[in-house]
Amino acid sequence: MKSKRPDNVVYSDEEGFNASILPYATNVGAPAIRMDDVVSWKSRGISNVNKEFENKFNELKKQYQNLMEEYEWNELIYNSKFSFEPVVGEIYHLYRDAAGVNFLSLIGPQEWNKEHIGTFKLNSDKKWIVL
Repeated sequence: MKSKRPDNVVYSDEEGFNASILPYATNVGAPAIRMDDVVSWKSRGISNVNKEFENKFNELKKQYQNLMEEYEWNELIYNSKFSFEPVVGEIYHLYRDAAGVNFLSLIGPQEWNKEHIGTFKLNSDKKWIVL
């Protein structure tokens, strides 16, 4: 008959007493081994990351819309009729004449009776800024 060992003694026939080399605790006073709840951690992480992506997407979408609006205004002005070289920093007004042709002028909208489309300023990059 084999000699009895207490339950808290870790013994292997191949390695003998091997409690010191095991990757887990073996005595009665050791903390219990519990599985962490990674599902809730993952769902919180996914939720936070998705919110961050959504915010970034909305920011990029707004920047794209602003860029397209600037492009359309600049295309409209550069395709309009003007017979002078615009000066950087000056304010200009875009009008539509009776024939439907757009033209650029220094004359303000309160000074004459034409269809006013918008007021613009030319910046140093030769880009028209809506005022």
